[in-house]
Amino acid sequence: MPGNREAPTRRPAQDHGAQRPPFVLTRGVVLLFAVACGASVANVYFSQPLLVTIGHDLDMSPGLVGSVVTLTHVGYGLGLFFLVPLGDVLDRRRLAVSQLLLLVLALAVVAVAPTAAVLLAGVAATGLLAVVTQTLVAFAASLAPADRRGRVVGLVTSGVVIGILLARTASGLLADLAGWRSVYLASASLTALLALTLHRVLPRHGAPATVLPYGQLLRSTLTLFARERLLRLRALYGLLIFASFSTLWSSVALPLSEAPYFLSHTAIGALGLIGVAGAMAAPLAGRLNDRGLSRRTTGIALALLAASWLPLAFTRSSLWALAVGVILLDLAVQSVHVTNQTLIYALHPEAGSRLIGGYMVFYSIGSATGAIAATFLYTAAGWGAVCVLGAAFSCLGLALWACDPSEE
Repeated sequence: MPGNREAPTRRPAQDHGAQRPPFVLTRGVVLLFAVACGASVANVYFSQPLLVTIGHDLDMSPGLVGSVVTLTHVGYGLGLFFLVPLGDVLDRRRLAVSQLLLLVLALAVVAVAPTAAVLLAGVAATGLLAVVTQTLVAFAASLAPADRRGRVVGLVTSGVVIGILLARTASGLLADLAGWRSVYLASASLTALLALTLHRVLPRHGAPATVLPYGQLLRSTLTLFARERLLRLRALYGLLIFASFSTLWSSVALPLSEAPYFLSHTAIGALGLIGVAGAMAAPLAGRLNDRGLSRRTTGIALALLAASWLPLAFTRSSLWALAVGVILLDLAVQSVHVTNQTLIYALHPEAGSRLIGGYMVFYSIGSATGAIAATFLYTAAGWGAVCVLGAAFSCLGLALWACDPSEE
């Protein structure tokens, strides 16, 4: 008799779960992913046009205020390795919302920072938690049907790139209107709203059923690189394309602020609006990947990336040439980036967060390499040398593609 009483108490819960409609990844939800990713990653770049103002406000030396950018990127790199893999063992919705709420706190610390020490701690934490972007990319990929995954990743990635390109423009304009602290207060408010919205919209139980201790989880990321040749190849592509991308965007303000243009910071920041046109190629690249044209898409994009540096070389004499070069470069970079993420996620969907997090470490290395080398070369040899550097990174990627004819 006791056994007969237990069965009815369990059955309604099971029936209720069975009647729950399956989650459908609509275009609206994909756009929400894109907005959340763009808003999150923008926090890494907000400080760049604000450094002088921040330094004056908090009485920081030029060297110390320069470390604001460095610490943000260091935090981001650490987050890619130590936080993003958690998406393979935890509920992705809960993980993403938790990271966003902690990001709100980090942004609030930056916004109210009374001293340089508090500010630096806040920007490091902001960079660490901004990797929620990659948690969301892996989440979106896991929810997408296999035959639409490229398009979904493409749309979400376009949000990431638009966030990167417009971050400097938005922070510069907002700082002019209400001061540099308003940039971080506004971002904290938007991030809190996105956390609430994602909590309400996204499905529960978003994490694959992988059970690994944390240390083993991190080691398995390295094991995946050792085992998967495609992952290593695509990580190298990522390093080279983002080295080229960073070569342009970390140094282009230098010639534009000098003769013959003498453009203001706001005008230079508006250049990101032109780059958005190239970023819109990401969804198209995703569709081509869904049709099995990954290798061809990669080759064409790498060729365009190399070609983009020809008009960019004429930046000092023509803003039209600069605009053409920016569109070509961003189009090419995003096409390769979407292809990379689509292919590596398909290797082991159950390890998607580790794959994307590990791949993005190479993105960070490439971005840092391009930025450091470009600013050094501009000081030593001028804009022409910077363009040669960017073209060299691009041609290395194209040569790597040509020397590896294997079908992927």
